[in-house]
Order: sequence, then structure tokens, then C-alpha cells
Amino acid sequence: MEVGRGRSSDTDNGSGNDSADTSAAGAPSPDALLPTLSERELKILRYVGREWGQALEGPEAWRSALPVDPNLGGYPDAVRPKRFGRFVPLTGLPAVEAEEEAEAPPSPLGRVGHHVRRVLLGPPLAGTAIAAERMRKLVALPVLSADALSSVAYGPEAMLAVLVLGGAAGLRYSLPIAAVIAFMMLAVGVSYRQTIRAYPHGGGSYIVASDNLGRVPGLIAAAGLMIDYIMTVAVSIASGVEAITSALPALAPSTVVIGVAVIVVLLVGNLRGVRQAGAAFAAPTYAFIIAVFTLVAVGLESAAGRGFQPMPTPRLPVTEGVTLLLVLRAFTSGSTAMTGIEAISNAVPAFRPTEWRNARTTLTWMVTVLIILFGGTVALVHLDGVVPHGNETVLSQLARRTFGPGVMYGYVQAATAAILLLAANTAFNDFPRVLFLLARSGHAPRLFLRVGDRLAFSNGILALALAAIAIFVGFAGNTQSLIPLYAVGVFLAFTLSQGGMVVHWLRHRDQAHWRKSLVFNASGGLLSAIVFVTAGITKFTEGAWVAVLVIGLLVLLALRIRRHYDLCTQALALRPHVIELPRQPAPGSGPQVRPTAMPPMAADTETEELEEVEVESEERPEEVNHLVIVPIARLDLAGMRALAYAASLGQPLLALHLSPTETEAERFRGYWATWGDHLPLEVVVSPHRAIVAPLVHYIETLHHQRPDLTLTVILPEIVVRHWWQRVLHNQTAPRLRRALRPLPKIVITTIPFHLPR
Repeated sequence: MEVGRGRSSDTDNGSGNDSADTSAAGAPSPDALLPTLSERELKILRYVGREWGQALEGPEAWRSALPVDPNLGGYPDAVRPKRFGRFVPLTGLPAVEAEEEAEAPPSPLGRVGHHVRRVLLGPPLAGTAIAAERMRKLVALPVLSADALSSVAYGPEAMLAVLVLGGAAGLRYSLPIAAVIAFMMLAVGVSYRQTIRAYPHGGGSYIVASDNLGRVPGLIAAAGLMIDYIMTVAVSIASGVEAITSALPALAPSTVVIGVAVIVVLLVGNLRGVRQAGAAFAAPTYAFIIAVFTLVAVGLESAAGRGFQPMPTPRLPVTEGVTLLLVLRAFTSGSTAMTGIEAISNAVPAFRPTEWRNARTTLTWMVTVLIILFGGTVALVHLDGVVPHGNETVLSQLARRTFGPGVMYGYVQAATAAILLLAANTAFNDFPRVLFLLARSGHAPRLFLRVGDRLAFSNGILALALAAIAIFVGFAGNTQSLIPLYAVGVFLAFTLSQGGMVVHWLRHRDQAHWRKSLVFNASGGLLSAIVFVTAGITKFTEGAWVAVLVIGLLVLLALRIRRHYDLCTQALALRPHVIELPRQPAPGSGPQVRPTAMPPMAADTETEELEEVEVESEERPEEVNHLVIVPIARLDLAGMRALAYAASLGQPLLALHLSPTETEAERFRGYWATWGDHLPLEVVVSPHRAIVAPLVHYIETLHHQRPDLTLTVILPEIVVRHWWQRVLHNQTAPRLRRALRPLPKIVITTIPFHLPR
């Protein structure tokens, strides 16, 4: 925590640095919780400030002189943390700055949990470390491509599992279908290169569809992506466990336990931050690329020795005729090998500068490797006469035939299992970004705006892990049961994203090569639409209806959440003539004004004398010495009502704002100056984004400065009409009440603001 002077400069217009650009791109933005005020809102804030100035005319002693030094020259020994503490006194500076761990809760149980968290996740990172947490291309390739590349392990098999229903005649269509899928990979990959060029700050499907097609199509794309990422985790883990049980059949009964354990490991790894998770999960992806490249190369060399003559397939029973519907179903199932192609365009802000250029380069590498691995695998399956069967995966059969049951077979299986288990890491990178963007536009709870102390979207990562565990356990880790739910969401998002890009180029015909870009986007969108429609029709009864239903429910939920936030914004908006303060009471008619002189606080002897004062011994009104503290997050109507109530008490008053970054702190100081700077303000900078503990420690330190004071903490709190709306608002006020209650001589007052509906 860093404490800085809160008096703002009158020259600051309060605009600060608008973080909306980076936030809209999905980059971690610790100050996203404080909205940037428009010119109209700033004008109203100035008007309300003038009304406050009129209401506060008269003697200023009670509101300008404080009985404590809010700038905290240092922490007394009684509250100075020890080895694992949060606050480090800096010699020669008037502020106290945190440079170690996140703020430890005051309770013993909370401190134990805090230390366990630090052991698992590592020390907190300041907001200035965001640039260092970004990925270079060699790390971004495995992290963001693991989903797409790992689909080589189950995409061809999903296609063959449908074609085999038509017997040998059906398998003859494997190469033509694979060629169409490879072309679609190329078209969609090039199309997303155009998306990155058009949206260099991050252009995921939600951003592109919302910007060009409207709110509802954007929400549909976002819902499709969210389903895709949840299913990515479930399917990848299920396929990885299946690869393990193919090599070690004795582990088959433990499928669900193994899968849940892997999801928990991924959860912890991603909570540690993007850079550390990338470094930890990069090796399996490269190991898989080497394994499949080697498998394809050796297999094709062996096939060349026999003149590329296909091996005969086992005798297959024919259960369906080879119809157009069968071919389309196989095409749709095989297209699951394309999932994950959009991940790089969603995560452009995660790259090191120049972000868009590095993202385009990485996308090119990914698409090239994906086409080679997918095409090579299907060709080898055709040449070796391999067909799917329940006890062993197709890739395992290829490796066993090519290398025999030796070290290389074990290496291929281990690499396949590793990338499938860790391919879900792509979803852990992109799912929280989608939630962040939805929350930024008011379509998801604001808790998903918060950046954790490791500069990761911790709440979004946790939500993904819980949803994936529920799906994985519900389907008992069965890959084939999960696949039908998979293609619908991702190809719906593909279709809307590419359709949005077509509209984008039609609107920006002045840009170079817009016609060529439009053709690529239209081709990718058309092919994606074919897959989406085919999957929706052919797999509807197999489970695709669940995905369609969930997408619809998510869109309705997002619209309902946005409606609630719009009502909140309307109810909380500042309006003229809403602040009514009683005049400062005349002497003898009410609480007496404290003298203007600041009580001495620096001398050690005086501090010792103050510490000898008996705590909580006031028996008469004149023995109570007041200081009113108002923690305030925003200058909205709820905050103004809390300030108005506090000011009406006629006691020394200090407003307290908690900021995650200096940028946000300066922005809030600017808004405070625009309002009129009528009351003392102190800004507490918490670089590790902790909320309650810094406020508690700050208030406790003020108490140690003046143990004779009764500190009245006035908390603004939004009260909703329905229980389910509570999750849409932070619970800082009740948490702060619980944390402050054990401290002596602290009075906690809540100013409820009831939403109209």
C-alpha cells in the first residue's frame, strides 16, 4: 500500500488517462473499476460541487483541520508487520509503500490462508509489471496454439468415427474431406490475420461482432466463445486422459479423478500469471509438435518404400449408407480440429510490443504447423489402413505401427497426453478476457473486471475451472459424448466474427487491400457457417441442442445484467439539487467544532502519553473526540450521500479512496478537484489490488496516532431488491464491517442506497 497526498491540483480537469482503450482490448487493467467520466458527467460534477460549496459556507475549522496526520509518516511498532508483513517503511519519504506480499488479513485464519496462497501462487505483482508479464512469440505459440494443435489428436479420429459407419466406401472420403478442412483452416487463419490488422489492440469475436453487427450478435458470439472455451477444457482433458488410459488401461476407472486433478493444476498454474503459466506449459506443446512431425515423416518414408500403396483396412460392418448427410457429419466432426484458431486474435494485448505484428506472425506459424500436422496425420491414417475403435486412439495405433511398442511409442503417447491435458491452457487465457470485455460493457458481473494480485483475471479463471469440472464430471470424461457440444459454439463465433469483418471492410473501403481482405473474410465466414448449420442439424439430438440452449440463456442473462447496471447508473448518476447539508451548528447548539490547530503528533514523549490513555472510557459526550472517515470508490450519488451525511455531523472528516494504480489515483484526484475539493482527501495506492486489508491497516494506523479518538467509518452501500443481484456488486462494505469490528474505538455506520428496482 502506498499512501499519497490527496489534495488535487486545480489545474487537473479530472480526465486522467482513459484506460478504456486497453481495457476494451482485453488487456489486464487494474484501474478498470473506476469508470472514466464523460464531459457531461464532469459538468454535472462541477455543478454539484458548487452546491456543496454553498452548503459548506462558514467556518472551515471542522472540515479543514484534522486531529491526525492522514499522510502517515510511518507505521508504529504495534502495527508494523514482521517478516511476512505487507508494509515496508521507506526512510526519508512521507508515505508508506508496500513492496512485499499482498495485504494479509488481520485474523489468524486469514493469515494462514494468505501464506498458503503465497506459497501456491507466488508473491503479488505490482501493476507496473504488466509489460513484463506479456509473452514473446516463442512462448505465445505453445500457450495460445495448444488448443488448435492438440486437436490433431482427436479431430481426424472424430471425422473417421463417422465415416467408418459407411464401411470402406465411407473411408474413401477421408482425404477429400480433410483437404476441404485444410483449406478452411487456411481461409479462416488468413481471415483472422485480417482481423488482427483491423483490430490491432485485440479483436476477438465479441469485439468484432459487436462493433460491426450490433449488441445481440456480439453477445451471441461471446456466448459461443464461452461455450467453446469451457468445452475446450473438458474435451482436451477427456482426450488427454483417454491417451493415458490407452497406454495404461489399468487407470481407466480413475478417469474422472485424473481429469479433475489436472483441471485443478491448470487452475493454480494460471492463477500464478500469464508469463509463468506460459513458461511451464510451453514444453509439452513443442514436444507434441516434434512427436507428430517425426511420426508423419517416418510413416510417410515407410509408405514411400511400398510406393504409397494403402494398407488394407480391417473388415468393417456397414451401418449407414454413404449419403451427403454422412459426409457432412464427418466434415463437421473433423472440423473440430480448427478449434482454437481464434485464440491469438483474442489475446493480442498479451503479446510483447509490437503486439499486432507479433500476433500475426505467431498466427501464421500456428496455421502452417496445424495444416501440416492435420494433413499428414490423415494421410498416414489412409496409407496405414487405421480405423477407430474403442480401446485405443487412432494416434496411438499409428505410433504403435510406426515405432513399435518402444521408447518412441511411449514418447508420442506421453507428448499427446501432455498437450491434450495442457491444451486447456489456451482457454484459461482467453475465457477470462471474454468475461472481462463483457463486464467492461456491463453484460457480466463487475467482479470479472478485477485483476488479481498476479496480474491475471483470477475470477474469470476460477469460473472457467468450476464450469469445466462440472461438465467433465457430468459427462464422466467421455470424449465422444462431449464432441457434439463442441463445434456449435466455436463455429457460431467464427461465423459472426468473419461476417462482422465483411461489414467492417465495406465500411472502410478507403483502406489498402480492402477487397482482398473482404474476400478472405467472406470465404472463412461462409465455410464456418456451413459447419455451424451442419453441426446444429446433424448433431442436434446428440447434444448440440444443449449448446444452442445455453447460448440463448447466456445472451438473455447478459441482457438482463446490462439492464440492471443501466438502472444502477441511472439511479446513481449525480443530479443538481440533490445535496442538502445543514449549516454548521452555532456554538452551544450542537456538537462543538474542534480547534483549528493540529494536535502535536511527532514527538515520542507525546506519543507515549497518548498510548497511556485508557481505551473506550468515555462516559460523557464532551469526552468523545471524533474523526469521521468515508471510504469512497466513486463520486456517484451513493458516495455523495455518504459524504453529505458525514459532513452533516459537523466533525473532522477525511475522505479515503483506494486506488490500484497511480494512474487511477490521479484520475480520481482530478475528479475530486472538479467537484471542488471541499473536504480533505487521502488516496491509498494498493499496487497489488488488495482492498479490505489496506483500508483496515490504514484506519488502524490512524487509531495508533491518536488512541483517544473515536473513529467513525461511514460506508456507502448499494442495496439491491433481489438476492441474485448481489453478485453483480462488490461486497466491500460488509467485508470492511467484519474486518473493522474487532478494532477498539471504531464506529461503523452504513449509508444504504436502495436501488429503485
